[in-house]
Amino acid sequence: MAKKSSPIPKKADTTLPLLAHLLGLITGFLGPLIILLATEDKRAKTHAKKALNWQFSLLIYYAVSFVLMFVLIGFLTFFAVAILNIIFCIMAAVKASKEELWDYPLAIPFFETS
Repeated sequence: MAKKSSPIPKKADTTLPLLAHLLGLITGFLGPLIILLATEDKRAKTHAKKALNWQFSLLIYYAVSFVLMFVLIGFLTFFAVAILNIIFCIMAAVKASKEELWDYPLAIPFFETS
């Protein structure tokens, strides 16, 4: 007699949490903002808030870099912030695909996430 195999547990849908982070690379803060406003999924909203915190912080970092360009150090900081944006968004997306919540290291907490 063959044993019945136990059903494989379903993995939660990670599409919207993943998109919240990846859209930040393409659309800036607009992608995560649309996900935050359009979905009812609490996990997706939490990920969108984390992504928005980073994207708004990124705008501030770019503005400071722009001002610093007048003393030439801003070119380096602008490039460094752009590289960090790519790295951080990909890291957050990978964590979201594994159903984990990742805190962006340099993000200013504009939105409270629990």
